Amino acid sequence: MFAGGKFFLPEQTAPTLNHFSLFTFQERYYEQPKSERQAFHRDFLKGVREAAACVNLYQVYPALSGADLLLWSAIQIDSPQDPANFFTRFARATNPFRQWLAPNDCLWGFTRPSQYTKTRSNQEIDPFSSDRKAYLVMYPFVKTVEWYLMGRESRQGMMNEHIRIGKQYPEIKQLLLYSFGLQDQEFIVVYDTDDLAQFSDLVYELRDTEARRYTQRDTPLYTALYHPAEETLALWE
Repeated sequence: MFAGGKFFLPEQTAPTLNHFSLFTFQERYYEQPKSERQAFHRDFLKGVREAAACVNLYQVYPALSGADLLLWSAIQIDSPQDPANFFTRFARATNPFRQWLAPNDCLWGFTRPSQYTKTRSNQEIDPFSSDRKAYLVMYPFVKTVEWYLMGRESRQGMMNEHIRIGKQYPEIKQLLLYSFGLQDQEFIVVYDTDDLAQFSDLVYELRDTEARRYTQRDTPLYTALYHPAEETLALWE
């Protein structure tokens, strides 16, 4: 936003790292007796919960083929070493089970204050909240070069339109992550919603905004279903 003709950021808050991994169960998993699968569920959850401050596990299949689970891990960043420590803990927690549950993809990024709003929105997802909605939608996002070469006032005007439309859907929560120079995408966009049809309406309405012409890529798109972690894994017992 602008104050006295100057561009400013809202008050700084401690950044968080949010990491999303997609996994697929392997044939060796299905060859195990039910008791072994249940023991694996307990050991896997214990490990990933020790790796991060907050962990949520989502069902992907059959909303999407090619992956079974989506694991969302979040930590607060207090020092430059925190990401490395998390990645090490996460690898130790998941690598022993690769013959049963193999990673397909991972996306991760950091939170930071938006340059287009004065304060945090009440539609912003709290990564550490235990209150999760029924569905999670996530995708990588890349803007065009022209977007970044445009004046900030022009970008602000287009984002104001984007924000106005988003506020018409107050039940839908969003988290924007920054991954410039860290992965192939620039952002990761995450939505938390109880109504997929309503979410689709929101996306449709955003398609004809002026800012849309400056989108270079917003795929692949992942849609996942939330259950408590034990219930999610029980779908594959």
